[in-house]
Amino acid sequence: MKDRCKALLDEVQHHLREELIPFWMTHGVDEEYGGYLTYFDKHGHPTGETLKTLVCQTRMIFTFSSMYRAGYGGPKALDIARQGVDFLLEHMWDDTYGGWYWTVERDGTPVNRSKLGYGHSFGVYALSEYQMATGDPRGLEWAMRNYEVLQTRMADNCYGGYYEFLEEDFTKKRPGKYGGDRKSFDIHMHLMEAFTNLYEASGAQLIYDRTVEMIQLLFKRIIDPEFGTGIAQFALDWTPLRAILFADVWGSDRDVEDESGRPMNNTSFGHNVEFAWLLNHTLNILGKERSGYLEAFRKIYDHCHRYGIDWDRGGVYCEGPHDGPAREKNKEFWQQAECLVGMLDAYLLFGDDKYLDAYENVHRFVMDHVINHEVGEWYPLFDENNNRLWDYMGHAWKINYHTVRSMIQCEKRLMQIVG
Repeated sequence: MKDRCKALLDEVQHHLREELIPFWMTHGVDEEYGGYLTYFDKHGHPTGETLKTLVCQTRMIFTFSSMYRAGYGGPKALDIARQGVDFLLEHMWDDTYGGWYWTVERDGTPVNRSKLGYGHSFGVYALSEYQMATGDPRGLEWAMRNYEVLQTRMADNCYGGYYEFLEEDFTKKRPGKYGGDRKSFDIHMHLMEAFTNLYEASGAQLIYDRTVEMIQLLFKRIIDPEFGTGIAQFALDWTPLRAILFADVWGSDRDVEDESGRPMNNTSFGHNVEFAWLLNHTLNILGKERSGYLEAFRKIYDHCHRYGIDWDRGGVYCEGPHDGPAREKNKEFWQQAECLVGMLDAYLLFGDDKYLDAYENVHRFVMDHVINHEVGEWYPLFDENNNRLWDYMGHAWKINYHTVRSMIQCEKRLMQIVG
């Protein structure tokens, strides 16, 4: 077993140290205006597009900060993170109403002034990570300021959780595709992740309590009680709804065939497994006993193992029913990244070789198909037959957050297994 994992570890470390980190240490910094440029073609060359999104700006700050904390990048990584924080604070904070703008021009001129919960979750996540990496007091100060906006302007004090799609002045957006009448698994999972980081950075009892409340909310409202998998979208009162595509997106979402949305019986393998390993991390940071969550972990990992893994061609599919085989069989880069970490977590939790088999399946698919080894980053999307559908290295919503984090977390777990 150790020899098997040592070979996998060697591949992860080579990719992380010789390909992935070198690419991002030399790509993305906007030398003229500050912040990050995120559009790169299949060769790693800038495409000329320069829109800056809140998600990518904050995720880049997180990645360079976490890279440094993991022992990579040295002082240069901190410099790259610091100049990203400078741009974020100077140009993306709304001094009139508070909160972060959703997108800005290259020079920081606001384009989409909307206030979205998803972006605000990553503001907390990134700035608290930056604080822990650098000790720069602005990190915790602005993470807390971001947190206060979530509590005072975005929290739903009637039904619990947080509003997600708000206008510049924090009034709710219109219903339907504008999202003013919806809540989601995705955002509340990332708020758990963000509050965990903020508690680690601050040690504040208030943040500890809020993180515990978020875990309770996720299991009470969002995780299907029978199957243990996540329901994607809800009405404001937490009535489950068919998942639709929103006008303001934060990923390369594909249109669904039915305008009414995805089927009601539908879940994301990537989000489920990402939630599981993030929850395990949260329990560690909070110092909470995980024994009461073992059944929840096992349900998620077994669901992905049984229905999500392509055991013939490798990789993990995108989506499918809570109780049956995958329905959308495309293979997206970020879902591979999260399932790599999750399946190693599952093996460490339960000691069952089937989870290591699942890890090795996805690992092989990523190493042999997803990584553009000549450039250093990952291709974004493949079909069920492993044909490449998209080939860019970076764009408005894809940078280094999933890929670098996955490889750092996999290295840590594989080293634990190898001893």
